[in-house]
Amino acid sequence: MIWILTALIGFIAGLMGGLLGVGGGLVLVPLFHYVLKMNMHAAIATSLAVIVPTALVTTFPNAASGHIYWRAFIFAAVFSIMGSFIGAKISMNIDVVLLKKIFAIFLVLVAIRMFIK
Repeated sequence: MIWILTALIGFIAGLMGGLLGVGGGLVLVPLFHYVLKMNMHAAIATSLAVIVPTALVTTFPNAASGHIYWRAFIFAAVFSIMGSFIGAKISMNIDVVLLKKIFAIFLVLVAIRMFIK
């Protein structure tokens, strides 16, 4: 049963990633944590690992359609790599309860911002 749930979570994340550009933090982390009972550190780490192949597969049709701003991609990718390295180091040293609260606050703020705009 766990593998069926995991496959369903993966499919939902892939669908949301391809449709809306979200999947890892917004879909996988909460589902890994609440459905598969992963602790927050494991949910975040597993989500990040899943994002790699998902992002690559999604990039090809978007690139073929000319929807990627390559200059923005290169600049953002370089600094994203630096930020993600620092963020991962910080995340691994934060208590799981605090990490969950930080994640929840982030989701609420993003939702409010999107709703208002």
